[in-house]
Amino acid sequence: MILPKLIITDIDGVWTDGGMYYDNTGNEFKKFNTIDSAGIIFCRKLNIPIAIITGEDTKIVANRAKKLKIDLLYQGITDKLTVATELCNTMGIDLSEVAYIGDDLGDIDLLKAVGFSGAPANASDYIKAICNVVTMKKGGDGAFREFVEEILERSGQMQRVLGMFNL
Repeated sequence: MILPKLIITDIDGVWTDGGMYYDNTGNEFKKFNTIDSAGIIFCRKLNIPIAIITGEDTKIVANRAKKLKIDLLYQGITDKLTVATELCNTMGIDLSEVAYIGDDLGDIDLLKAVGFSGAPANASDYIKAICNVVTMKKGGDGAFREFVEEILERSGQMQRVLGMFNL
């Protein structure tokens, strides 16, 4: 496998457990697992851009993307395939050069269109059936990091990137 030129990720159900938590005043909360940030660090070391395309539109996700310095953030998206296609056109790459991880109905078209697709362990069976890889980890438990590590293993780049950390 050749390294993808772009990795796109969904958020809810991949970086989070998919739960939506509200307090009595209506404030929403999401729990992110910090181990997923290593997936971003690995990609940065190998100059692979990361894009988030999510159906939700929250300040929470914008804050997480800002903290991780992810500039390609698309929120409130109902047609992820169109946004991904436009992004690829802008970058001068093809969808076949893209990896994507998603977990639900809104991800199906994009999962089918990219060169390498993945789903977390707790995705529905019909989502997992259309993916190249299913992570052992559930969404919110490090599924994104595992997806990136799988890409690096398959492309023969995992030891190279770990060497950058003196491992």
